[in-house]
Amino acid sequence: MELILACDIRIATPDAVFSIADAREGTLPMWGGTQRLPRAISHGRASSMLLLGTEIDAATSQAWGLVHEIANDGDICLEKVVQSLLACGPLALELAKEAIHRGSELPLRDGLRLEGDLNHQLAATEDRAEGIAAFFAKRPPDFSGR
Repeated sequence: MELILACDIRIATPDAVFSIADAREGTLPMWGGTQRLPRAISHGRASSMLLLGTEIDAATSQAWGLVHEIANDGDICLEKVVQSLLACGPLALELAKEAIHRGSELPLRDGLRLEGDLNHQLAATEDRAEGIAAFFAKRPPDFSGR
């Protein structure tokens, strides 16, 4: 459970069940569960899972925002996700992840400033120029990561 909480994109099979039952065993999660779970699904829901060991099924985990998609064939779904990511600009992905992770810990005003600063960084890259050129030429972009 703590491993999937560290992932950016989470896919589950229909029969998946999720729980963090450490408290029942007299222990605490030690790989970020107490910090990442409340950020992913709300404090109230996370408290139920962390304090009571509540289990949730795949449908509930998707409704709560823990998983992004439920797939009968995880391999096919994973391939689609990978292809979607590979079609994106690698620098834009890197900066988007930075904005998401750093910004979520900031007040909104500071998060918006961070987003603006990262946009300025990206504006000076070859990838951004390629993305704009590809858009106007109505062709797929060929990103170089620079």
